[in-house]
Amino acid sequence: MGRGPQKHMKRLNAPSHWMVDKLLGVYAPKARPGAHKEQESLPLILVLRNRLKYALTRTEAMMITKQRLVHVDGRVRCDPKTPVGFMDVITIPKANDRFRLMYDVKGRFVLQKITEEGASFKLCKVTNVSTAANNVPVCATHDGRTLRYPDPLISRGDTVKMDIATGKILDFIKFNEGTLVMVTGGANTGRVGKVVDVERHPGSFDIVHVKDANDNTFATRKGNCFVVGRAEAEIALPKAQGIRIPLEQDRKLRIEAIAKSKAGKRKN
Repeated sequence: MGRGPQKHMKRLNAPSHWMVDKLLGVYAPKARPGAHKEQESLPLILVLRNRLKYALTRTEAMMITKQRLVHVDGRVRCDPKTPVGFMDVITIPKANDRFRLMYDVKGRFVLQKITEEGASFKLCKVTNVSTAANNVPVCATHDGRTLRYPDPLISRGDTVKMDIATGKILDFIKFNEGTLVMVTGGANTGRVGKVVDVERHPGSFDIVHVKDANDNTFATRKGNCFVVGRAEAEIALPKAQGIRIPLEQDRKLRIEAIAKSKAGKRKN
């Protein structure tokens, strides 16, 4: 019999993209309810301790957050279990560090270092367009925001460029053929390419065909596509630029790298 929501999580049950070692403990930090789903977010303590190495233990991570040193999307976050998700901007003013949470080509969360100008805005995917009280037009975004009085041309699936300081819409990008998208779900998570074609399937999932910079084509659901630019990306992309190397080629490169390293050690 259920007795309400659980407040703990075993490490074996933690999402794989958290990359939490199952042998270093029993429990994993469970994110609080927030703007992002549990499977699509990362607790702030894992960012500070496991990724950035600013803390070695949970206690040290809590000391950092309780001193109001960490900002997420321009707001101070004191709870180390605050969920941060795709496109969230994490700033640590005392260390002069700014990061944007994104996916690498293997579907894992990666902290992309950005400039001060890049940290002033974020891209938000529009999930719904409706009217609020007093017939005020609003649009809901993927990170739980409700933006009032959007442009009438904005529709579901488009991306808005939002100013973090004021919360106002600076620009918007329509989801059309030829736009640049990043896949945020499914087997192709983290890949970036241009929309080639959209297959309409009434009553089911629309399928989008995407072509990356290496002319490799793949397909995914329309709901997994996040528009990041028109011809070029509006934000800095991770190291691989969203291009996934085929498994055979990746394996060959790894073998060559291992052989080179062994040859170098023999010479030394």
